[in-house]
Amino acid sequence: MTLQTPILASAAAQARGLAIDAVHKAGIGHLGLPLGCAEIGAVLFGHALSINPDRPRWINRDRFVLSAGHGSMFLYAWLHFAGFELSLEDIKAFRQLHSKTPGHPEFHETPGVEATTGPLGQGIGNAVGMAVAGQMARARFNTAEHELFDYHVVCLAGDGCMQEGVGMEAVEFAGHQKLDNLILIYDSNDVTLDAMANKTQSENTAARFKAIEWDVQTVDGHDMAALLKAFNKAKKAKSGKPQLIIARTIIGMGIPEVQGTAKAHGEGGAKFADAARLGLGLPAAPHFFVSDEVRAYFAGHKARLIRGYNRWHKLLKAWREANADKAALLDSASTHPTAAHLSEKIPVFPADAKHPGTRGSGREVLQALAAELPLLISGSADLHGSTYNYINADKDFDATNRSGRNIRFGIREHTMAAMCNGIAYDGLFRPSCATFLVFADYSRPSMRIAALAKLPVVYIYTHDSVGVGEDGPTHQPVETVSALRLIPNFDVIRPADAEETAGAFAAALERTDGPTLLALTRQAVPMLNDIPPHVRRAGVLKGGYVAVQETAPLTLILIATGSELQLALAAAKELGAGTRVVSMPCTERFDRQPAEYRETILPSVCRKRVAIEAGVTSFWRKYVGLDGKVVGIDRFGLSAPAPQVFKELGITTEALVAAARSC
Repeated sequence: MTLQTPILASAAAQARGLAIDAVHKAGIGHLGLPLGCAEIGAVLFGHALSINPDRPRWINRDRFVLSAGHGSMFLYAWLHFAGFELSLEDIKAFRQLHSKTPGHPEFHETPGVEATTGPLGQGIGNAVGMAVAGQMARARFNTAEHELFDYHVVCLAGDGCMQEGVGMEAVEFAGHQKLDNLILIYDSNDVTLDAMANKTQSENTAARFKAIEWDVQTVDGHDMAALLKAFNKAKKAKSGKPQLIIARTIIGMGIPEVQGTAKAHGEGGAKFADAARLGLGLPAAPHFFVSDEVRAYFAGHKARLIRGYNRWHKLLKAWREANADKAALLDSASTHPTAAHLSEKIPVFPADAKHPGTRGSGREVLQALAAELPLLISGSADLHGSTYNYINADKDFDATNRSGRNIRFGIREHTMAAMCNGIAYDGLFRPSCATFLVFADYSRPSMRIAALAKLPVVYIYTHDSVGVGEDGPTHQPVETVSALRLIPNFDVIRPADAEETAGAFAAALERTDGPTLLALTRQAVPMLNDIPPHVRRAGVLKGGYVAVQETAPLTLILIATGSELQLALAAAKELGAGTRVVSMPCTERFDRQPAEYRETILPSVCRKRVAIEAGVTSFWRKYVGLDGKVVGIDRFGLSAPAPQVFKELGITTEALVAAARSC
């Protein structure tokens, strides 16, 4: 179909009007991108994208990610025009309580929003992850007779996204991996929030991207014919490279008083709303104007899109009939095994099992679960040899093997997490990734978004404490576990031995409404055979459980997690028959248990409690109360063999016994 330039130009003007009116009504928002990129929206949502607004999660849709999430009214306006379930009343409720149009786009909240964006650069990382998922889907499910997956991932990013490190990490990965199903549109308008962009950047973006193996085109971002020509060329490119379209635009275009300046970035132009409407050819009233002609065009375009979807659905039916095994694999993406089922697939460890820490037992657990979950993906930030999370039955994902299940992210912890978010948004594959726990600080922004967006990402982060030993305080995460526990909807599981590790993996892979981090040890830990294996595994699922039951009236509760549980078990033998030991591998899971269960584990009548963890102490006050004590480390670590570090810092059985006796 020929590009319908006149009607799409009208749609672009009316999209600008919706943005002006929404920001003016809310009294806050960002006008620069919605106005400056209106023609980009018209070409994408009015002509070029293969989508179905009635099926926002159609598995072969083109994915559009607005990395510059502050420009949310751009996305909301075009989703509204395109026919997604986003009404004009929703547009009018921009940034209001419980609306479908929050200040930054949020996954789950708005039909058609593919990713929660706002922190700049995140969307680029998400889009690269989606492109990885697309390549994996092509490799696993397409056949010579049926090309079931051929979608592209399209990302719109601004100068802020391009300056952020996470964005640049992601594009380096994409170029190296030859992700030719990825199209990045750079809204290049020479402006950042504070000032003109030349105050903070001077690079040649086209040259940089060419150097990292991207194809690059530069176009006038307001010339719809040129935009479409560039987009079609990017979609059909045979170079095997990801595609960058540098769209030169005027920020805030349509409000002459501020356009082309830093003042156009936010709501600075909203006060000129009345004059801007007239200048755009819009009526003075009503506000939030959309013409009948524009609505009719998009209704017709939606009908064309649905016809395309129906043709694909016939292809899907034929593919299913010809490929029963592949169809069953595809269907497995929407099934969610229980932790109990997954636990059954993990053999019980021998009582004398010896591993290099819970990371070592985690390696064995992962192999068993990877066999059960063929769409489980693993990856590491250049640390497979230390994190032990390589799926041995498979190979690397790369340009020569798109079906590989192991992703080598390189030393890119932030974009590793952002890409895993993208894979999780996509929904077909289950992502997991790994690095040292102390480097969670490098990936934490993406972890926070995973929790906010309820993404089931699994982080296998090892070297969980001062047990790292000789590597010293730079690599000893004394505060990291507690800091991660403070993220809402984020589970942290710190297992004590091989059997708790089995339960931890099962719990993490059962969860579908948020991310889980497994904090695993480098140093060896003993098998805690005094606790039956099924008790250890099941106990992890509840977050906390009684590891040693008192044999006399209860007088003392010891609470421990991870490698320190062995110390609590030893201390209990010295402290008498009235001592209970509670293993607390996951405080978040424990806190979600019914009050009745929590009371059976930590009876409120017993106020004499001591917690022990090789980390900062303040977090544990909520469990020991004002009368209790915490044995921990409120300082940075030191470089020495692990046993010496634990002794020097007071993480010992003797210290725990002394603390209990002084309560």
